[in-house]
Amino acid sequence: MRERRKRRPPPGSPPGTLAPDPSAHRPVIRVFAYGPDEIEEREIAELDELKGLLKAWPVTWLNVDGLGDLDVIRQLGEIFGLHGLALEDVVNLHQRPKAEGYDDHIFIVTKMAAMDAPYGREQVSMFLGQTYLLTFQERPGDSFDLVRERLRKGRGRIRQANADYLAYALLDAVIDGYFPILERYGDLVEDLEDAVLRSPEPDLVPRLHALRRDLSNLRRDIWPQRDMINALIRDTSPVMVEPTHVYLRDCYDHTVQLLDLTETYREVTAGLFELYLSNVSTKMNEVMKFLTVVATIFIPLGFIAGLYGMNFDPGASPWNMPELRWPWGYPFALGLMAAVGLGLVFFFRYRGWIGNPPTPPKDRPARPGEPPRPD
Repeated sequence: MRERRKRRPPPGSPPGTLAPDPSAHRPVIRVFAYGPDEIEEREIAELDELKGLLKAWPVTWLNVDGLGDLDVIRQLGEIFGLHGLALEDVVNLHQRPKAEGYDDHIFIVTKMAAMDAPYGREQVSMFLGQTYLLTFQERPGDSFDLVRERLRKGRGRIRQANADYLAYALLDAVIDGYFPILERYGDLVEDLEDAVLRSPEPDLVPRLHALRRDLSNLRRDIWPQRDMINALIRDTSPVMVEPTHVYLRDCYDHTVQLLDLTETYREVTAGLFELYLSNVSTKMNEVMKFLTVVATIFIPLGFIAGLYGMNFDPGASPWNMPELRWPWGYPFALGLMAAVGLGLVFFFRYRGWIGNPPTPPKDRPARPGEPPRPD
């Protein structure tokens, strides 16, 4: 059984209890502090450096890769004034995507997909304030490289906007990261469909089951993403300003597209299960029909062979198989068997039980299910 990486505090623990995974990565903290004209990017080792950065720059993005140091997480909570329940949700990696508003910041949880087989994802937690964005990831590696490149080169309006636009850009990168995953699964669905139609082998069953499980996990992650984006759009706090809502609506449309694709692939996969079972049943019926035809042909042949195998003495009575003394008796028995067997074959073919069904006469209307007549 696979080990589940869902760790929770013991039942009855006080609210805000942090219970990280012992195997979690040690945190690596990288800062992007920027304004319209300048940007500073560096990795920090001491959290005391943050206070100067927060005061000196219009927007500060602090990204933490790894959740294996509770002291670092608690210190960040004190520096930014984060609620203990929100920090608990950061460490406990079983949260649904959501958005929760606090006095001076918004707490956002999202699920970022990874190009793994089977489908993999990690929890990303965000704290959005007026001038800062604090993000927590489970491990190094993410889909934010293009956002970082836009920050470095000042492309678009990302460096002219506030921290809420940066949060939108990261959420947009997370959501768009699901499209390559679904494209991969779409190709896999087509391949499995061709395999089921071509040759329904038993090894297709675990592959179909794994595909359906991954699509169910995708749906379970994408569905609450839509609700989370919708909550941000309806948010009226000064942290998420009105102009950013227009971009969030685009994210919402993308989540709806993802859900539609996921539902379509799930339905196709469920249909492939039924198609596989139908093809296997049809193949079994063909085998059974062939065996039945063979057995039906040999039943009268066995009767004839058994009849002539009875040990009656023709000399005792003229009615005791007189053909046994006939010079052509043996060829006659073989011919009778051949005639009966061929007669049964032609009869089965005439009824359409083997081979192609016969073409109905032109003066008779075709029955339902019969092929069209040639002109």
